[in-house]
Amino acid sequence: MQFKFAFVFTLLTSALAAPCDVDTRSLSKRALSAQSYSQFQVSSGVGGNALAEVQAKFPVDENNLASVSASDLAIIKAARQTAEDAETKAGGFNEAIKAAGGTKTTAGAALQVGKIKNKVLKLKLFTLAMQIEQAKGGKDNSAKIAEETKKLNKNIELDKAAAGQKSTSVNFKGTSQP
Repeated sequence: MQFKFAFVFTLLTSALAAPCDVDTRSLSKRALSAQSYSQFQVSSGVGGNALAEVQAKFPVDENNLASVSASDLAIIKAARQTAEDAETKAGGFNEAIKAAGGTKTTAGAALQVGKIKNKVLKLKLFTLAMQIEQAKGGKDNSAKIAEETKKLNKNIELDKAAAGQKSTSVNFKGTSQP
């Protein structure tokens, strides 16, 4: 009886441990999920590290952009639009800075640092989306990518210049849901 049980148990465990034919390539392609602006924004905290914060929130393999899923690309595009809206639309940075009395006030200065970090978010996602589309065989976006990368680099430098300074976000209602 014990031999029979041991034999059946061994047979079952080896069947469970056997390799199975599951395609994990499609599982690894999907890295992002839709979130509210408050979850993916990088403007809170302190200045100086915006690019790294964006890359942590949007972990895309930049060495293999052609492998980014269509779903992740759609989320990147939606998040970029929301970041732009958080800068310019009602309830966004421009309005909040004005309401705080401008960038010369303590609150306004912290909002300005947050706005720069938000610009890094917006521009990184914009250039990333164009690079992904190009890598997937879309039209040549090289000129537009270069133009937006120049803006991105300028805002990265502004963020680094504000290293350690208080950074404030806005309570903007938006999402990365495509």
